[in-house]
Amino acid sequence: MKNIVPLLSLLLFASTTFGAKPNFLIIYTDDLGYGDVSTYHESDVSTPHIDQLAAEGLTFTQMRANCTVCSPSRAALLTGRYPDLVGVPGVIRTTPGNSWGFLKPGVPTLADQLKKQGYHTACIGKWHLGLESPNTPNERGFDHFHGFLGDMMDSYITHRRQGNNYMRLNQKEIDPKGHATDLFTQFATDYLRERSQTKEEPFFLYLAYNAPHFPIEPPQAYLDAVKKAQPELNEKRAMNVAFVQHLDDAVGKVLASLEELGLAENTVVYFGSDNGGSLPHAQNNDPWRDGKQSHYDGGLKVPFFVRWPGHIQPGSTTNYEGMNFDVFPTFVELAGGTPAEDLNAVSLVPLFEGKPMPKKQRDLYFVRREGGQRYGGKAYQAIIRDGWKLMQNDPYSPLELYHLKEDPQEQNDLAKTNRQKFRELQQALQTQIQAAGAVPWQ
Repeated sequence: MKNIVPLLSLLLFASTTFGAKPNFLIIYTDDLGYGDVSTYHESDVSTPHIDQLAAEGLTFTQMRANCTVCSPSRAALLTGRYPDLVGVPGVIRTTPGNSWGFLKPGVPTLADQLKKQGYHTACIGKWHLGLESPNTPNERGFDHFHGFLGDMMDSYITHRRQGNNYMRLNQKEIDPKGHATDLFTQFATDYLRERSQTKEEPFFLYLAYNAPHFPIEPPQAYLDAVKKAQPELNEKRAMNVAFVQHLDDAVGKVLASLEELGLAENTVVYFGSDNGGSLPHAQNNDPWRDGKQSHYDGGLKVPFFVRWPGHIQPGSTTNYEGMNFDVFPTFVELAGGTPAEDLNAVSLVPLFEGKPMPKKQRDLYFVRREGGQRYGGKAYQAIIRDGWKLMQNDPYSPLELYHLKEDPQEQNDLAKTNRQKFRELQQALQTQIQAAGAVPWQ
């Protein structure tokens, strides 16, 4: 696709950056595959509210998550740094013997940086960056937390994880009733209503749904509707379609609240996913290869949309290749701050100003550490440079090399036939691994 960015947006951008600071809303989904958002291509799943958000803003077609699993992607998103540089190369879990990260103390989060610019900050939904002090949301920059500290729920109805209740209102344990997606939507709309009464103070809301992460648990009414409309779907796929459509309706309710409360015009909304969908759970990452946990692009390429009324031309599209954490310096810059020079993330503001992104080499680096027989507690990595990808999907398999511009489905491994490019990327990967070695993750 061609890079289509509005020329008029430059004037609109300039007129507002000197006026009221924009609010920021991140809607972050969990395991939502590229192919499970009907914006990108025809699908058996319908996401009209997400599609409308995309239609009203800028659609990115080539953005990648920072990791193939949850905690590292969230750590990167909220720090603007590669996850192993902030102590989170793997998933933070309830059981210490199977936990592979600890968010580095003292690293500023996006909430910390926006508070410096006068923002009220809130985290609603899934946290997954620490179960106790010093890494609870209120201790990492968020004025308000209403959600779930843990990694996943054993049920969206009971909200427990291995018998533990991780639902919190700030530091207080709570036990609300209802489907978690509906609860987080209600928490978000309550927060927006409260902020609409104090418009002189801008806000940053990080709304992190745990849907559609398994267990796939749609409300029965949604499942019945999908089975009636598409009786040809097998049970597993029908469950996932219903689950995503329930999530899409939740997103629609949050966006409707922005409109009803008069907040939409001055709120930058970013919608994304922490990694690709899980293939064993019938999620869809088409047209990319593989899914969650994999360094093939099905595990990395994710939905990515930004809406900013009056600044981003509705229906615009870009094929810029970046990563989820690029929203960190983008938001800091739009808030009037100066992003730290040591960030790995890159500001997307030029795209909003009608300018191309700077033409400079940018490596995209990915890492995951994991336990079990397949991984053994070791890390495995991937790196992309100038359309070439060097990668592993476990620490014991040989490195693979793909020329993504010629082979976007990653079918032709060139590791043995292009040794010069292999060595170039291996050296770049080694540099990233060496830098991360200075940061403890326990």
